[in-house]
Amino acid sequence: MNKGHKLFQVGAQDPEQKNSAIMDNLESDILSADAGPEGGYCYFNDKTFPTGEYVCSGNELLRCEEGGYWVIEGDCIEP
Repeated sequence: MNKGHKLFQVGAQDPEQKNSAIMDNLESDILSADAGPEGGYCYFNDKTFPTGEYVCSGNELLRCEEGGYWVIEGDCIEP
């Protein structure tokens, strides 16, 4: 992650909008990278983010993983 990059704060997932699953690192290790046509991006409240993109949901740092799901990477802390 680029330290100079401003992270997008997405808030909490709204269950009435399209969202990709959020996994911790242990859960993500068992998932296949072949997720079909949505494998190159993730959804968060109807917005799409490309694989490798980082966002903040509250204090959680999330990364869009190949396969179309979010992985919790740690905490979002402003320097």
